[in-house]
Amino acid sequence: MSDLRIDVKKTYKMYLGGNFPRSESGRTYKVYDGDRNLLANACQGSRKDFRDAVKIARGAFNGWSSRSAYNRGQILYRIAEMLEDRRDQFMKELGPIGFKTAEAEADINASIDRLIYYAGWADKYQQVFGSINPVASSHFNFSLLEPTGVVAAFAPEKSPLLGLVSIIAPIIVGGNTCVVLASEEYPLPAISFAEVLNSSDVPGGVVNILTGFREELSEHFSTHMDVNAMVYTDKLPQEMKKSIDENASLNVKRIINKPIDDWYSEEAQSPYFLTNFQETKTTWHPVGF
Repeated sequence: MSDLRIDVKKTYKMYLGGNFPRSESGRTYKVYDGDRNLLANACQGSRKDFRDAVKIARGAFNGWSSRSAYNRGQILYRIAEMLEDRRDQFMKELGPIGFKTAEAEADINASIDRLIYYAGWADKYQQVFGSINPVASSHFNFSLLEPTGVVAAFAPEKSPLLGLVSIIAPIIVGGNTCVVLASEEYPLPAISFAEVLNSSDVPGGVVNILTGFREELSEHFSTHMDVNAMVYTDKLPQEMKKSIDENASLNVKRIINKPIDDWYSEEAQSPYFLTNFQETKTTWHPVGF
């Protein structure tokens, strides 16, 4: 029997509604390591995949947003626990794409810490950013934050784990659901993170992760009428950025563009990131009635 054999390369699927489907188009693309050696195949998401993901995210929104803030914080903490348990898996995936052992370990540690950071804010941001407003009448006037809805996001291209976690955590901790396009060049840690989500307490549909190409999907992300906000942190080509901004006006979609170069810095985490995906609701209540 010959000792020569061909390695069977894994095809990483997408994550929609708590399941791991292939793209409806059947397309895949090749993922390489830093030396251009084939690592695996990834699904190339299509417009229909994105539309399906948005529908799933919308269906999950009411249930997720109605959960208590304390419970959402517990669930984020559980994600951190599950990520800790899968440390070795992420070490193996970050190494081939250029992370040295110490760098990969630091990236995983920072990702776990970031989840716990936002878990801690889950039941506190309302007190910090909500308010009781003085009014010149016999009323109480309260301003409260409510989740904006379904958020579409481009994960950072060069930070496939920490950047991804830093995008997702503030979106979902405030009660939103999301559809995220993983790093195009380095999508494997995103799908492994989807496995972490699937083994935690996050309900199916709260986080949906697509793999594919920004150039193909950016128009669909920005034009979909049931997407309430879109976020990206990389510097996009000027034409793509202009198109996203123009398309967002079709349904007054909120665009959050915050360039972040260093995902380990203090600028990469903030309770203000939660408010990017919140709407302020003001309520009047008569006094003495």
